[in-house]
Amino acid sequence: MKPGAAGQPENDVDPVQTEFWELRLYVTGRTIKSLTVLSKLRATCESHVPGRYSITVIDLLEQPHRAKTDQILAIPTVVRALPTPMRTLIGSLSDTTNMLAGLNMISAV
Repeated sequence: MKPGAAGQPENDVDPVQTEFWELRLYVTGRTIKSLTVLSKLRATCESHVPGRYSITVIDLLEQPHRAKTDQILAIPTVVRALPTPMRTLIGSLSDTTNMLAGLNMISAV
């Protein structure tokens, strides 16, 4: 294969641009903070992986056993289950650059 402009073979496709993203957002209740984080996460996904993502919100007040099972130490927490490898991001997601880097969406920018 002939290398492309970035030194990659021309037939290689960036997985960030093609794979499906499965995200889980762990929160405690329907608070302003949790709703803000969900809104920010949705907006970022729509901007960087439009139509190729799902977000499952897990309320630890309703499912407290999930905190231990899923090893959640703080909230809000976002877990990227797909694409692998799994990645975890803790915090408010207020800094878009840090969120993109933490979820490894940075090459989608």
